[in-house]
Amino acid sequence: MLSLPPSVRVFVARGATDLRKSFDTLAAVVCDVISEDPQSGHLFVFLNRRMDRV
Repeated sequence: MLSLPPSVRVFVARGATDLRKSFDTLAAVVCDVISEDPQSGHLFVFLNRRMDRV
C-alpha cells in the first residue's frame, strides 16, 4: 500500500499517453496539458491506449 501525505495531489491523465516517451516529454505534458509543475512533489499518472498499464 502506498501511503501519501495529505498535501500530495494525484493527477491522472484522462487520455491515452504513449508510454515510450521520455521523462522530458512527459514533463512537458504535465506543464502544457495539466498546467502543473512536474517537480512540485505531486504524482502524475499516465495510462496507455488500452488503459491496462500505468
